Amino acid sequence: MVNKFFIHPKSLPFTIPLLLPFAKPFLPRTVSVFSLHSTTAQAPSFASKTLSYGPSLQKGKNPSRQSHQQLDSQSELAPKPCTEENQSDPGEEEDSVINEQDFARVFDLSGLRVPATQCFALESRIRGHLLNWPRIRNIARVPGDEVEEELAPYFGAGEEKEGNTDALQRRIYGSAEGDGGQLSPVLYREKLAKDFNSRGFVNFRNLAKISRPKKKKKKGEKGGEERETNRRKAKNEFAAVEVVEEVEGGEDWKGLLGDEFVGRRKWRGSTRLLLLDEKYADMKSVEELPQAIKAALHEAMKDDSASTFELVNCKLTLFYDYWQMNEILEALLPSNMIVPSAFETVGHIAHLNLKDEHLPYRKLIAKVILDKNKPKIQTVVNKIDAIQNDYRTMQLEVLAGNRSLVTMVVENGLRFHVDLATVYWNSRLGTERQRLLESFARDDVVCDVFSGVGPIAISAAKIVKRVYANDLNPHAVDYMERNSVLNKLERKIKIFNMDGRRFIRAMFASEKAQSITQVVMNLPNNAVEFLDAFRGIFRDRASRGEFVLPMIHVYGFSKASDPEFDFDERIRIALTEVAVNVEMRRVRLVAPGKWMLCASFRLPASVAYSNTRLDM
Repeated sequence: MVNKFFIHPKSLPFTIPLLLPFAKPFLPRTVSVFSLHSTTAQAPSFASKTLSYGPSLQKGKNPSRQSHQQLDSQSELAPKPCTEENQSDPGEEEDSVINEQDFARVFDLSGLRVPATQCFALESRIRGHLLNWPRIRNIARVPGDEVEEELAPYFGAGEEKEGNTDALQRRIYGSAEGDGGQLSPVLYREKLAKDFNSRGFVNFRNLAKISRPKKKKKKGEKGGEERETNRRKAKNEFAAVEVVEEVEGGEDWKGLLGDEFVGRRKWRGSTRLLLLDEKYADMKSVEELPQAIKAALHEAMKDDSASTFELVNCKLTLFYDYWQMNEILEALLPSNMIVPSAFETVGHIAHLNLKDEHLPYRKLIAKVILDKNKPKIQTVVNKIDAIQNDYRTMQLEVLAGNRSLVTMVVENGLRFHVDLATVYWNSRLGTERQRLLESFARDDVVCDVFSGVGPIAISAAKIVKRVYANDLNPHAVDYMERNSVLNKLERKIKIFNMDGRRFIRAMFASEKAQSITQVVMNLPNNAVEFLDAFRGIFRDRASRGEFVLPMIHVYGFSKASDPEFDFDERIRIALTEVAVNVEMRRVRLVAPGKWMLCASFRLPASVAYSNTRLDM
C-alpha cells in the first residue's frame, strides 16, 4: 500500500517558530512552494496576499508563540541536528522533536446560539453561510449547553417560572410530596426505613439493579460510558470552540424577526452553536446578518414561537492533530526543499526512501508520519543502501516508533508474516500479483522459482491444483512455511530452498515436469539470466508431443529508451532462440527512466528439446 502526500499548490509564505533540534540555524524561516529554489528567507507579508478559503497555518493566531529571543536562548540547550558525526538512537528524544503547541491556531468567528431541537433544520437552510471547513462540524457544542430533558420545562420565563421553579426546588431538596415528584434518594431511604414492611421491597426502585448479577466483560473491553467518552474525545480532540461574548444589539431581534417574536428571554432546554462563515467574523450587530439567515430564523420562529436566538463571538482553536501531514512538513522543512511525496506501508511499518537532502531531517519527517498515521503506523524506517545481496534484503534504519520489523501483511485475503530485516517484501507489487493470479486456472500447476515469503505461491495455492515454491534465502523459506500453515494451504504447496537454476533443472527432470503449466520468475534484477536453465530440459523425452510446454512469466528492469525491445532482446539471447512470441507489459516505473516489465511466453519447443544442455 502506498500513501501519498503532496504540496498544496495554493500554499503561501508564513513564518512559524518551533522548538526543533536545529531551530537556531533555520528560524525564523519562510516557506513558499512558489520559491522552492530560493535560498533567501523573506519576512512574510499578508497584507498584499489573498489567502485561500478554509483553515491554514497562515491564518489565525498562535496562542503559544514565543519571541525569537526566547527561542534563541532555548535553542542553545536543544540537541544538534542529525549528522554523520552526531548520530543518536532513533528512539531518543522522539517526543521533543516537534513542539505541538506551535501548531495551535485560534480563529475568531461568529456563531448563532439556537435551540438544540432546531439546530439541524437551521443548518440545512443556511449551510451556504456556515463555516463549512474540512473536518469541522458546523454545529458546535460548548460547556453548559446541555440540559437534561426532564429539567428543561423548569427553565424559562413568565408566569410558569415561579410554579415550576418551586416544584424543582422541592424536588431537588427532597421536600416534594403529593406533586408527582420523586423524593431525593436520602429522604426516600429514610421513608422506607420508617414504614418498611413485608411488601415494602416490591417498590424499592434500586432492587432490580442491586440483585442483577454483573455482566462479565470480555478481556480488553471497556465500559459503555468510558467507550462513549473516548469516542467523543477522539472525535473532537483536534478542535475546540469557546464562546467569548454576546454581540451587542441582541435586543433588536424582535425588529428583525417580526412582531411575533416575543423578545429576549432565558433559554429553555439545550442549545447548540451554529458556526458562521469566516467572512462574518467581524460582525458587530445582528442587523448585519445576511437576509437568508434572517429568513431562516423567521421560519424557525414561526414553527416555535418560544424560540430564542443569540449572536455570539467565539474562538475556534485547531490543534496539531487537525493539520494534515503535508501541511506540517511544509512548515518544518526549509523553503528550498521538496516535501517527500510518498511512503510504502508494510503492515504497521512505513517504509521511506529519503533523498540525501532529507537525511538531516529524517527523524523529523518520521515523527510527523508516525503522528499522522496512528495507530495503523507504529514504526517508520528508511532504506539506507541499495539492494546488493543475493537474498534481496534491504538495509533499514528505524527512525521512529518501536524497533520491531516483524509485521503481518494482508493481501488478497491472506495473511503473511514478514521480517523486513531478513526477507524482501514490496507492497507496490500487490496489483501486479493480483493480475498474474487472475491468469491462472484451476487445473494449473505453478512453479515459483523466486517465491520469497510466498505472496504469489500461497495466493496461487487457493486457485490452482498444486504449487512448487523455491527461494534461496533460508529466512524467506522459513516464513513461507509459516504463512502456508497460517493460511491453511500447506497441503497444496511444496517448498524448496535451492538455487534458481538447480531448482528449474530438478523440477523438470522429475516426474512432476509433465504437470507444470506455469512458471513464475519474479526476480527483476537478474531473473532473465536464469532462462538458460530451460535449454534441453526435455531432450531425454521420447517425443516432442509428450508434454504441454509451460507458460513462463519473467520479470526484469530496463533503462533503455525502448524498454520492451531491450528486454525482449535479452530474453532471446538467454534462450539462444530468435523465434519467441513474447507478450510484454510494463508493470511500473521504479525510478526515473527505469521500468519494471513482465514478459510472458510459451516455452519454445526448440529450446525445451534442444540438444545443447546447461552444464550443471
